[in-house]
Amino acid sequence: MKLTVVTSNANKAAEVAAYFGDTIEVTHVALDVPEHRSDDVAEIAQKKAGYAYQELKTPLIVDDTGFFIDALKGFPGPYAAFVQNAIGNAGILKLMDGVTDRSARFTTAIAYADGSGIQTFSGTIEGRITTTPRGRGGFGYDPIFEVGTTTLAEIPLAEKSRISHRARALSAFHDWFVTRLPLGQQ
Repeated sequence: MKLTVVTSNANKAAEVAAYFGDTIEVTHVALDVPEHRSDDVAEIAQKKAGYAYQELKTPLIVDDTGFFIDALKGFPGPYAAFVQNAIGNAGILKLMDGVTDRSARFTTAIAYADGSGIQTFSGTIEGRITTTPRGRGGFGYDPIFEVGTTTLAEIPLAEKSRISHRARALSAFHDWFVTRLPLGQQ
């Protein structure tokens, strides 16, 4: 079974491929997809999937991830990638300087599109903002997002691919997707 992952972020494509391992063949397409504005990551993913399917005409998934920091009233939310590019982890840590409530969460929405329509699946992981970056793995906010006592950047990709927000959304997608496969391909 083949599935196309549409993202300009090769790290995301690698996480998806690692999640599915040998069960689903994942191909990566770095299509430039217009960014729909919304406070809802599922709505953004759905719009991106619709556009990508119209362009590629092949079954595909796209995702959108939000990073929500409680003390900052949910900022940066669905604008996480823009904020990461603008101020980075150092900027987030500066905004959090002296703040005691460091709780945060990542939410990823996966949207699957094919000729019959679009389905969305979500996953969330709760954690907290560290006071300093830790770890060499991952990407984006991973060095400052701690789950338990470990940042996502300190976790090997194989483990991250089992526990992350993206993994939880992919798990929901996978469970739905395999029920659609013809008998013998499951």
